[in-house]
Amino acid sequence: MAADIISTVEFNYSGDLLATGDKGGRVVIFQREQENKSRPHSRGEYNVYSTFQSHEPEFDYLKSLEIEEKINKIRWLPQQNAAHFLLSTNDKTIKLWKISERDKRAEGYNLKDEDGRLRDPFRITALRVPILKPMDLMVEASPRRIFANAHTYHINSISVNSDHETYLSADDLRINLWHLEITDRSFNIVDIKPANMEELTEVITAAEFHPHQCNVFVYSSSKGTIRLCDMRSSALCDRHSKFFEEPEDPSSRSFFSEIISSISDVKFSHSGRYMMTRDYLSVKVWDLNMESRPVETHQVHEYLRSKLCSLYENDCIFDKFECCWNGSDSAIMTGSYNNFFRMFDRDTRRDVTLEASRESSKPRASLKPRKVCTGGKRRKDEISVDSLDFNKKILHTAWHPVDNVIAVAATNNLYIFQDKIN
Repeated sequence: MAADIISTVEFNYSGDLLATGDKGGRVVIFQREQENKSRPHSRGEYNVYSTFQSHEPEFDYLKSLEIEEKINKIRWLPQQNAAHFLLSTNDKTIKLWKISERDKRAEGYNLKDEDGRLRDPFRITALRVPILKPMDLMVEASPRRIFANAHTYHINSISVNSDHETYLSADDLRINLWHLEITDRSFNIVDIKPANMEELTEVITAAEFHPHQCNVFVYSSSKGTIRLCDMRSSALCDRHSKFFEEPEDPSSRSFFSEIISSISDVKFSHSGRYMMTRDYLSVKVWDLNMESRPVETHQVHEYLRSKLCSLYENDCIFDKFECCWNGSDSAIMTGSYNNFFRMFDRDTRRDVTLEASRESSKPRASLKPRKVCTGGKRRKDEISVDSLDFNKKILHTAWHPVDNVIAVAATNNLYIFQDKIN
């Protein structure tokens, strides 16, 4: 079913919870089981912890537009108490959800019976002290804030600031700054909308706050550029502090150059020294101190360069792949077609192609590297580029913040893999 297609995947700060959002507006949270003391080598598995409907389909009567319920992004807030908080957004509305547990209930009210009906005041002859009794664990998701009516265009990013008080939301032409406690207003910090929309040449594709410096954020564009902004310099960050762009090789220019250079995702490394961008064919790692070119370029599926014409015709060329860092910033991961996903080790420069499939998801099964051949003789374990399935695509991936555990969304299936324990 189309409503079951996963549209975002996100670990929380500890990695104990994993949230997915889907096209049907639902959020499913998985919780990692605690390690079993009797079996020290057993690693906690992720089981469903809570499921709730985050967004419903809406209709904008002023513009005669249907607003999909699809969850575009989920971002966790750092945990401050026993409850968990997360932000989820569709195209127009951001919601702050509180996820809390209840395993006790009060019994022995004075004014109510146990079934909740009010008692006759004249029959109350004694004063009772309510007591707490244990009950089956209940996980409740309740909306705490709704941040609406601030975006004319579709929201593509939300990012929580390191001050834990503010967050940004970005659409095609604007980026807004919100305070988590204030829902009725936000501050517009970037506006690239031209006075005449016919002069529009680029749109914002992704935005993210720096992990440690609360005044710094970056946003990427459909032209393959990244702008780093400092909110201390001015209230409206129309002038960037740094501008990252790789000069294009004129010899490889083609009709598709502009489309495939559009950046679909930008992510800061955990250290805050680097950032990673994903375009259609590659992943690039940039040093924040060097704007002229990336320090690393990893080809994700270079063999598709010869197929760009058919990928344009079936609209796959507009797919927006995401990318993620591992906990120590030593490896990166991103998705591809045929349910393949790619991992690049930054230290050894080795890379591997893995497949998310039913066979590989059996317990204790190990993932075998896959190879794609582009022509000539095909070896037994290779797959031909002509037989790749472009309907099977991995757009959303997430890496556990500490352990070698990854979550991979292949259309409506979620795969969780972890490294082997000896």
